[in-house]
Amino acid sequence: MSPISRRTALGVAGTVTAAGLLPPALAAGAAHADTTVAGLAQDPWERVPAILARIRPPTFPNRRFDITRYGAVGDGVTKNTRAFRDAIRACHRAGGGRVVVPRGRFLTGAIQLRSQVELHVREGGTVLFSTDPRDYLPMVFTRWEGTECWNYSSFIYARGQQDLAITGRGTLDGQGMAGPWKSWRDPGGNALVDQAELRRMGTEGVPVDQRLFGDGHHLRPNMIQFYDCRNILMQDITVLEPPMWTIHPVLCRNVTLRNVDVIGRINNSDGVDPECTSDMLITGCRFHTEDDSIAVKSGRDEDGHRIGVPSRNIVIRDCVFSGRWGGVAVGSEMSGGVRDVFAEDCRINPVDFPGRYNPRHPVFIKTNKKRGGSITGVYIRRFTGRAIDRDCVYLTTRYAGQQGERPAVIRDIRIEDMVHDGARRAIHLEGLDSDPFTGVHIARCRFTGMAQANVIGFARDLTIRDVLVNGTEVVYP
Repeated sequence: MSPISRRTALGVAGTVTAAGLLPPALAAGAAHADTTVAGLAQDPWERVPAILARIRPPTFPNRRFDITRYGAVGDGVTKNTRAFRDAIRACHRAGGGRVVVPRGRFLTGAIQLRSQVELHVREGGTVLFSTDPRDYLPMVFTRWEGTECWNYSSFIYARGQQDLAITGRGTLDGQGMAGPWKSWRDPGGNALVDQAELRRMGTEGVPVDQRLFGDGHHLRPNMIQFYDCRNILMQDITVLEPPMWTIHPVLCRNVTLRNVDVIGRINNSDGVDPECTSDMLITGCRFHTEDDSIAVKSGRDEDGHRIGVPSRNIVIRDCVFSGRWGGVAVGSEMSGGVRDVFAEDCRINPVDFPGRYNPRHPVFIKTNKKRGGSITGVYIRRFTGRAIDRDCVYLTTRYAGQQGERPAVIRDIRIEDMVHDGARRAIHLEGLDSDPFTGVHIARCRFTGMAQANVIGFARDLTIRDVLVNGTEVVYP
C-alpha cells in the first residue's frame, strides 16, 4: 500500500494536491532528514515563555465560608441553591475568600460566582446539579455554540467578574444523562427548532436583547461558563456529566486549568471550549467526553465577525484525551479568528485512560465556507496515541458540508514528533482550490498501523520531513 493517496492532481497553480506527494519523493528523504520544522522560520515555541509569564492564577484572602453554616444539607435531596448564594454573597462582601463544600452530596440549581470567590469542593464532597430546568432561571446573557442570546443559566456562571476559582478534590456532577437534557438533543426534538431560530437571528442580525430563550425552549445550558471575566483558576476538581459543553470561558483573559478531570456521556459534551479568550493554560487535565476534548473557538458566522475578538495564546500541556472527536480541535465556530495555539506532550486514548469509543482525530482543525475568519498558528508537538478511529491529523475547510461565501484562511500549522499506532489515515488535508491551506509543516512523526493512504488536497507551502507511515518515509517537496 502506498502511504500517499494517488488522487489525480486538480491543477491549481501554486498548490499541492494529493498527486504532489507520491513515493518518488522518498528518494530525497535522506537529504532532508535533519531539517526541522522550526528551522523553516523563527521557532514559534520561543513565544511560549512570554505567554506563560502573563498567566498567573488568582490568590484569595484566608477566609472560610462553609456552606453548611448558611443552611446547606448534604443529603442529595435538599435543594441548597439559597445556601450557595448566601455563602458566595457573604464571601464577596467580606472582600473575598474560600466558599467551602464539605463531604456530602449538595443538590443545587444555578450557582453564580462573584469576584474574589474561590469555590472549594473538598474530597468526598459533591455539588449535585438539579435536573429541573426551572432551577436555571432567570435567563442570563450567554453564547450558545458561538451565537449570543439569553438562555438558561450555566450551572456555574459568572459575568464581568475577576479573581475566580473552582478548586478541590471533590466533584461537580451535572447529571446530564438523568434529566431532560438528553431528550432535548435527540433528533426530532424541539431543540432543533430553537437552534434553527437562533441561527436565523444571528444571520439576520436580530438584536441580542430579542434573542430570548430559556423557559419553554430547549437550548441546553453549558455546565460552567465564565463570561467576560479575568483571572480564573480551576484546579484538581472532577467535572461529571455536563448537559452540553463543560467548561466555556468567553471573552476571558488569564485562565488556568490544572489537573481537572472532565467526564461526559451526552452528545456535544466538549471538555473545554475557550471562545474569544486569551492567555490560557490547560495542563495536566484528562478528558473523556462525547465530543472534542478541547476546542478553541471565537464565535459563529455573522456574530463572530460582528464581535471580532479572536482566541489567542492558548497553551496546552501534559493532557490526556479520550474524547470521541478531537483531542485538540480548532473550530468550527472560529469566525472571530484563532491565533497561536500551542499543544505539547499529550496522550490520546492511552491504555490507562481509554475512551468508550476510539477518538477520531488527535488534531482536528475544522471550518467551512460560511465561517470566514482565520486560523493562524497552531503548533503541536510530542503527541502519542493509539487506536484512533479516523485520521491522526485532519484539517478541513468543508466541515458539516456547509456552503457560503466566506471561506476561512488557515495558515502556519506545524506538527512535530507525533507517534501514533492504529488509525484510518495519518494525514488528511481537505482544503479548497480557491483557498488552500498555507504553510502546513509536518516533521519527525511516526505512524504505524494506518489502514488507508494519506489524502492531501490543496495546500500551499507544504513541507513534510522525516515522516514514516507504515515504515515508509514520506517527504515533500
